[in-house]
Amino acid sequence: MTAPPGRRPDEAVWTRVDSVGGAPLDLLAARFGRRHYAPHTHEEYAVGVCTDGLEVIRYRGGLHRSGPDSLVVVEPGEAHTGGPAVPDGFAYRVLYPTAALLTESAGDAGRPPHFRGPVLHDAPLAAALRSVHLLLSRGHDPLEAETRLLTLLGALTARHAAPAPARRSPAPAAARVARLVRARLADEMPRPPALAEIAADLGLSRYQVLRAFREAAGMPPYAWLAQHRVTRARALLETGHRPAEVAGLVGFADQAHLTRWFRRVLGVTPGAYRNSVQDAARARR
Repeated sequence: MTAPPGRRPDEAVWTRVDSVGGAPLDLLAARFGRRHYAPHTHEEYAVGVCTDGLEVIRYRGGLHRSGPDSLVVVEPGEAHTGGPAVPDGFAYRVLYPTAALLTESAGDAGRPPHFRGPVLHDAPLAAALRSVHLLLSRGHDPLEAETRLLTLLGALTARHAAPAPARRSPAPAAARVARLVRARLADEMPRPPALAEIAADLGLSRYQVLRAFREAAGMPPYAWLAQHRVTRARALLETGHRPAEVAGLVGFADQAHLTRWFRRVLGVTPGAYRNSVQDAARARR
């Protein structure tokens, strides 16, 4: 895609590092002028900082904007989107710590930290995140990087974590429908059934299935299936499979189809992701 005159093209760099107790930690540095993320979730936290422009995020039913000097924290399992809020787009850096790492950094052996909203206005912490992200990306001093990362995450939870509220759970019927639909789509991932077939087998209308699934999963079934395919593709790429081979194994029409959804969920191409993972593996050896 060619950027309009005066606008820098979209770019994204995915980096996997092993600077935290030997466990992998993924990083993303990106600039987007037109690209928007599809609805998706993360198994890990996403802790990011906007470095330029303005980003808009749909999260927990609301729209939120993040600019320079603000952080964005997305909790595991929370469906969300993201994209540019202004014509010039936005740039940001994000890292993906596990719930165990963030809990450890908080000095709490209990539940993972909770954050009331995704956007945190904290200029000093935003500057610290930019610095730690750069240090981790360059990989020059793993001991310093690990120390500063844990210090950063500890400050994040100390300043901004809040008691977890009693969350409204989806209705039992909706949760059951979503569970059955997810299981079937996962089992038949390469050749998924049509919505009408799923609904008929459940004794429901298509509208009832869509409504229940959205209530429980935060996204429609096709978006959940695309993300599930990307998740499976990540695992295959990490074991050395080529993107063209992976596309067919997880049910995408071709490599281009895989690449489109990979970018919409992770922001980078399958090839760039595979290269970063392999670079990290070589560094370990």
